[in-house]
Amino acid sequence: MSEANKQTALKFLHAMSEGDAKGQGDCLTPDAFTFTKGFAGVSGRRDRETMLATVEAFNDVVPTGFRPKIEKVVAEGDTVVIEWEGNAELSNGKPYCNQYVFIFSFENGKIKQLNEYFCTVLADNAILPLLAEAGDELAHGN
Repeated sequence: MSEANKQTALKFLHAMSEGDAKGQGDCLTPDAFTFTKGFAGVSGRRDRETMLATVEAFNDVVPTGFRPKIEKVVAEGDTVVIEWEGNAELSNGKPYCNQYVFIFSFENGKIKQLNEYFCTVLADNAILPLLAEAGDELAHGN
């Protein structure tokens, strides 16, 4: 299962980068959620519906996609860890380069939980204002 889970996690990451909510949704269990660790505005828990709406919003906010550079993928049992760097350009023309560690927990071959670790202060300063301009409050955790 570990290899199949790795491929699903990478498919999820690619779909997120491209703003592909359908592709991302194909990777998730019906009760999936993500938890962005940290204490910034983008931190917190999001249910599946909010995850998909947020990735859809990335089409406008991050039109180049995140352009992920995969550093490491490790899988064991029902857990996959991906360390990666993004090198995006935002809709306002500014660069957005962040470093990430995503920890995926799987159930029956689909992602049930995603813990995200990245510089949330950078995301708050660069992405939240663009979401607010678009009238979108999706970046805030529930």
